[in-house]
Amino acid sequence: MKSRRLGAHGPEVSVIGFGAWEMGGEAYGPNPPDAEVVGAVDAALEAGIDWIDTAEVYGNGRSEELVGRALRGRRDEVLIATKVAPEPEGTGFRPEQVRRAVEGSLRRLGVDHVDLYQLHWPDRTGVPVEETWGSMAELAQDGLVRFVGVSNFDRDLIERCLGIRHVDSLQPELSMLYRDRAELVAWCGEAGIGTVAYGPLAYGLLTGAIGPGTEFGPGDWRADPKDGDARRLFGPGNRERNLALVDELRPIAERLDVTLAQLALAWTVHQPGVTSAIAGSRNPAHVRQNAEAGEIDLDPATLREVEEVLAAG
Repeated sequence: MKSRRLGAHGPEVSVIGFGAWEMGGEAYGPNPPDAEVVGAVDAALEAGIDWIDTAEVYGNGRSEELVGRALRGRRDEVLIATKVAPEPEGTGFRPEQVRRAVEGSLRRLGVDHVDLYQLHWPDRTGVPVEETWGSMAELAQDGLVRFVGVSNFDRDLIERCLGIRHVDSLQPELSMLYRDRAELVAWCGEAGIGTVAYGPLAYGLLTGAIGPGTEFGPGDWRADPKDGDARRLFGPGNRERNLALVDELRPIAERLDVTLAQLALAWTVHQPGVTSAIAGSRNPAHVRQNAEAGEIDLDPATLREVEEVLAAG
């Protein structure tokens, strides 16, 4: 597994990270047995993945609890990233709330510090980002967290944070089917800000496992017509267009003797400014396959071929 430094001052991390959103048990319907979910984390570590991304809102803390269970006795083998969310979904972005949130995460994870602590998405309740970022800097000074980052922020918000303390990382959505943040990601690379991309498999579309007739089960967010991301990827017309693009990518994956998912992950890792791609699964076999993408090198000709497919789509 290849690794890269997270920004200008961060730690070395594997180019594929393990995303623990699904472990919360709410994203794609009910979780399989806890032992199987914990086994997915074991598979990730054994395959060379050395960092895990979770959040307080994933299953209302359930994801953090399962991550903590999986890492019991193995804390030194892995970097832990988690997040605090603004109200009403999360604990909140006022300084006292941010400290309370990280203390709750530490308790659920069963650790004495978090390696990367992130603001999950921008606050819309009126708390100035400077106030919140100042509290994040204090957590780093106090040793409760090692590095601090943001998720789903735009350049303006990041620059406001930079006036107070360096931003160690940005976590944006980025995939072959969603490239709106590519320019921001490249800028982060130039500014010494690491980027850990989420959604690189477009929530299953880029695995090849979803077809025109695929139906999502109860509790699966992809079936929610009120969810904007679900409509963008799986709504009428959008699903068909995205699947047509996936079909255009299949011959490239076959020629390289890799899976579609591995091609999608490798492409993400090869984008300017990207440090690592986050791939989540509750299935140990899928986790091992995802990890193998961290060893794939895509040459310039292949990257141009992929870009041509994406541009035409």
